[in-house]
Amino acid sequence: MKIVKYISLFFAVALIVSCEKNEIVYKGSTSVSDIAEFQIHYVVPVTSNAANYIYKIKINDVLYSNKTAPLSNYSAVPVAGTFFTANPGDVNIKLYKGTDSTLVYDQNTTLAAGKQNIFVHDFNQQPVVFDNGYPYESNITTDTDSACYVKFYHFLYETDGVPCSLKLQYQYQDLRTGEMVNVGQPVSFGETTGWQRIKVIKKPSEFNTQGTNNVTYKIKLVNADGTIAGDLQVMNASSKYVSYSEAAKLQGIGRRYHHTLAGMRSAKPNASVFSFVAL
Repeated sequence: MKIVKYISLFFAVALIVSCEKNEIVYKGSTSVSDIAEFQIHYVVPVTSNAANYIYKIKINDVLYSNKTAPLSNYSAVPVAGTFFTANPGDVNIKLYKGTDSTLVYDQNTTLAAGKQNIFVHDFNQQPVVFDNGYPYESNITTDTDSACYVKFYHFLYETDGVPCSLKLQYQYQDLRTGEMVNVGQPVSFGETTGWQRIKVIKKPSEFNTQGTNNVTYKIKLVNADGTIAGDLQVMNASSKYVSYSEAAKLQGIGRRYHHTLAGMRSAKPNASVFSFVAL
């Protein structure tokens, strides 16, 4: 088989939306040293439906996205591998919800040159900005690789307007041994593990392909002294507390994924880990 490398394959794309008479520009994932490149993640804990989608995004009062490409709940824009661009420094972000374009978010933040991910988790608070971690490290083998990369983010709320105060350890099940393995270090609300390598064994039926497999993920509580206190308990659709587990999240070899824990632990919308492909 050919050597597998993680390389960026995305180029600049420009989309002109005639109905709004504004230009929406997406820049590719090759580095631009003097430009701020960013993706916007929408993780405010509200019900996921069209009425809560973001139908317009303005950066410094310039239209970046409109109803032709709405930002749905617990997702991100622009599409995987591409980024919006702006000049580094202070920027204003406006989000408009629903088909009537109601302004629900008007906050400022600071962006650096390079790639970053902007997480909007509360309509009344500034976003949390993370370095994207680009350029991505490469893993070169003489055969098909056996890993993907995951970056876990903790944006779980306890109830409406109350961030979850629990420190959490994200874990995955090693398909070779069956053991649960930590994904980075424990994180508190508004933190991330950074990119972590996850072992993936492709399905026997996927010969001579990139390969995918289902990976089980769990979340543990962490005491102040760093010891594990047990499973994270979240309320399910039947209003009963259960141990959080994601037993069938499809992962592709050589891919990178943002895994974001969002929603509410003790209310609705129920908590879940949402995946967005980085590469």
